[in-house]
Amino acid sequence: MYKTRNLPNTRIDVADALRGIAVAGIILYHSVEHFNIFTQEPIVYALACDKTVADVLAWLLSGKMYGIFAMLFGLSFFIMNDNQQQKGKNFSGRFAWRMCLLFLFGVVNVTFYDGDILMLYACYGLLLIPISYLPSKAVWCIIALLAIQPVELYCLLTGTTLDHSTMWELYGHINSMHEHGSFWENALTNLRYGFEVNLRFNIFSGRLTQLLCLFILGMQLGRQRLFYNEGQNLRIWHTILCVSALVVVSLSFVDFGSLESWLKPIYNLIILLMIVSAVVSAWYAFKPVRSALHHLCIFGRMSLTNYLLQSIIGCAIFCGYGLACYHLLGITYAVMIGLAMVIVQYTFCRYWFSSHSRGPLEGLWRKLTWINSK
Repeated sequence: MYKTRNLPNTRIDVADALRGIAVAGIILYHSVEHFNIFTQEPIVYALACDKTVADVLAWLLSGKMYGIFAMLFGLSFFIMNDNQQQKGKNFSGRFAWRMCLLFLFGVVNVTFYDGDILMLYACYGLLLIPISYLPSKAVWCIIALLAIQPVELYCLLTGTTLDHSTMWELYGHINSMHEHGSFWENALTNLRYGFEVNLRFNIFSGRLTQLLCLFILGMQLGRQRLFYNEGQNLRIWHTILCVSALVVVSLSFVDFGSLESWLKPIYNLIILLMIVSAVVSAWYAFKPVRSALHHLCIFGRMSLTNYLLQSIIGCAIFCGYGLACYHLLGITYAVMIGLAMVIVQYTFCRYWFSSHSRGPLEGLWRKLTWINSK
């Protein structure tokens, strides 16, 4: 059974910067996808570079930003759990309550945006409780098992085919409502189908086991204290960066063919590790990079609030009940809208933190987590 090492868990600024990168990246890629509206109508303002922009951002952001978010979620769990262990307290029940609260935040979010991930993260988070009691060797074995995409590998070896027709039917119904329905019709449709369609998409895209893998990996990296600039940690991050970059470059020239359903999620995971290791390495190695990324720390410290805000603002811009930009703006212009959203929300963060120590939803989540606690 794992026991705390009684080492201080000081605030990790580079983790805040990574959260900021993840949320900003999520906003940009949601804009590429017009907040999950894939219309068949002709786009009014399109550019010749739209496909190139979409391909580049899909390679860099799709699946990776949510994955970074998941990894840092596991890291946060470790810090809170370890702090309570150092006080001789059991955090399991309190964390389970915290996940119930996160699920409720997700219910609010899915009212606006059908692609909510908070409800699924709350479910994944509960699995961290029993895993947190395991010794590190057992945890690393679980991470390795999940990293090889066991569901996809099983389907490949046995010839099993998963039926995803229901997911596409649900997406068709939801998409039609986004284009032509009122706000209340959208909200009710999202509440009815949002959780199911996201779970089905996680199975379809290979994220079902990969996100859980990243949750546990974040917890384990917390145990190893790898996000601190201690001992040989920076050398480890440099090694991860070099190896992952080499693998990414090599796989970029490979046609996955019939193995795509298995290899593509693994390829995305390696890109994610390359991004994280590059940020952590640059953060500790170069002061100018650290100074520049401090702006994203502000954005990352309000990640929950920013995630819900982007759903409200983005859907109001792209959905039919709002400005209906889903058929007006091509991908390049949509990305510009996403950048504007990031800037506006960053400005709000700066304003808010001038008089508060936590974001509005972060503060509410913390108060409710520790309700009736001494």
